[in-house]
Amino acid sequence: QVQLVESGGGLVQAGGSLRLSCAAPRSISSINAMGWYRQAPGKQREFIAQIEIDGITKYADSVKGRFTISKDNAKNTIYLQMNSLKPDDTATYFCNIVVSRINYWGKGTLVTVSS
Repeated sequence: QVQLVESGGGLVQAGGSLRLSCAAPRSISSINAMGWYRQAPGKQREFIAQIEIDGITKYADSVKGRFTISKDNAKNTIYLQMNSLKPDDTATYFCNIVVSRINYWGKGTLVTVSS
């Protein structure tokens, strides 16, 4: 089982910023993509952002222009810089990696945006 270590969640006021990070084991060398999903209370988990092995990034329309995903290949770590946060961004954020077409998930980190 692949263990992902997430950090950076917390409470922030609307308009503020947070930076999430997710570290995968350095022993993994065949990561196809890493990304973030979120799940708000009573809602389904939704895609937020992804960065592929070649650096190509994808974003959900709801976060384009506000969130930026980046990675540190040497550390097998990804980051999600979240700016201009809105109360609707309140959710548990989950890290996801794809290794040999298999998805692995972190336990999630809670982000709460107050109005």
